Amino acid sequence: MSAVRDIGLWPSGVAKIEWAARFMPVLGEIGREFEREKPFSGLRVALSIHLEAKTACLVRTLARGGAQVAVTGCNPLSTQDDVAAALAHEGYAVYAWHGAAPAEYTEHLTQALGIRPHLIIDDGGDLIALLHGSARALGDALRGGCEETTTGVRRLRARARDGALRVPMIAVNDARCKHLFDNRYGTGQSVWDGIMRTTNLLVAGKRVVVAGYGWCGRGVAMRAAGLGARVIVTEVDPVRALEAVMDGHEALPMAEAAAVGDVFITTTGCSGVVGQPHFEVMKDGALLANAGHFDVEIDIPALRRMAREERTLRPGITGYAMADGRTLCLLAEGRLVNLAAGDGHPTEIMDMSFGVQALCMAYLAGRGAPAEPGVYSVPDAVDRRVAELKLRSLGTAIDALSREQADYLDGWGQEA
Repeated sequence: MSAVRDIGLWPSGVAKIEWAARFMPVLGEIGREFEREKPFSGLRVALSIHLEAKTACLVRTLARGGAQVAVTGCNPLSTQDDVAAALAHEGYAVYAWHGAAPAEYTEHLTQALGIRPHLIIDDGGDLIALLHGSARALGDALRGGCEETTTGVRRLRARARDGALRVPMIAVNDARCKHLFDNRYGTGQSVWDGIMRTTNLLVAGKRVVVAGYGWCGRGVAMRAAGLGARVIVTEVDPVRALEAVMDGHEALPMAEAAAVGDVFITTTGCSGVVGQPHFEVMKDGALLANAGHFDVEIDIPALRRMAREERTLRPGITGYAMADGRTLCLLAEGRLVNLAAGDGHPTEIMDMSFGVQALCMAYLAGRGAPAEPGVYSVPDAVDRRVAELKLRSLGTAIDALSREQADYLDGWGQEA
C-alpha cells in the first residue's frame, strides 16, 4: 500500500524515468549484474532520497538485485508526484508527495520504515534519526546503511563520537566518485539551473555571493564565474578562503558581502549563515537561495519578522517587503534550490553517485561487511569500479601500471 498524491499521474512519471535510464549506463550495468547475482535476495531496503526520476532508477536497480524496496522523499519540495505515482504503479511501496506538511513528511518516513528494513539509504539523516528515536522498534532487523550527504555524514560522525550510533553506516558522500563529481559538477550546474529557470534573469555581470567553499561551494562558484558573474566567497576556514582567492574569486566576511551582493547562495550545511544583520543592508531585489540540505542556512524566521509584507512574486519566489521599501527575494522557500526549483543534479552525475550507492549496498549485504556500529569509508574497489564503468561508457581508455612500476611506487629501497 502506497501513499502518493495521484496514482493517475504514472504515465508522465514513467516517461521521466525511462528518459533518465537512457543516460545512466553505470547503473544499468550494475543492474544487470544484480539481476544475475541477486545480492539482496530476502532483504528489505528503505530509502529516503529526493524522489525524482534518477532515484527511481536506483529503486529499480535494487529491486533487480532481489530487494523488497520501500521509498520516501528526503525533502517535501523535491518529490515529483508523477515519479512517485509511477513507482507505486509498478508495485513499489512509495510514501511521498510534493509539498507534504511537516507531520505528513515524518509520517511518510515512518511508513517507509514500516517494512522493518535490513538496509537503508539515507539522505540528510532523517531515517537514522527516527530509527534512533521514535521509530526505534522498526530497526530490529537493521544491518546498516549508506548516507548520501555531507550534512548526514557529519551527523553520523557526531552520533558515533558520542557512542549513540547503533549500526554500521557507509559515508557515501566521501567517496571520490561522489563528492568530486556530484558535489562539484552536479551542484554547480543544478543550482544555476534552478535559479535561472525560476528567475529568468541574467547571471553575467552580477555579484554572486557563495557562502561556503567546500565541494558544493566550489562548483557553484565555478559555474557562476563561467556564466560571467563576479564571485565573492564567504568562509570560516582560512585554507578554503585562500583557495577561493587563488581560484580567482574575492573573499569577504558576510557582513561586507551582504551590502554588495546581487545573488546569495548558501552551501555550508550550517544554520544562520545569512541573518538579520545581513538583511538590513542588502540591495533591493537581492536574490536569496540555499543549496544546503536543510532550510536553516538563511534565517527565514528573521526575514518574516522584519518584513511588513510577504507575497509571491512569481512561482518559486517569495518577496519580503522591508519597511524602507526594499524587497528581498527568497527562492524555493529557502529549501534546496536545485531540487525544489529544478530537477536536481544532471542525470549523468547521479549515474555515478547512485552507482556508488548500489555497490555499497551490495557490499553491506554480503560477507565481510562491517558489523560493528560506526561510520565507514566507501571501499576503494567500489570507487574504482564506478570510475571504470563511467570511463567505458564514455569510450575512454587509460593506462595501467606495469608490475615493475607498481613495485617501484610501493617500495622504499631504490637507489638514486
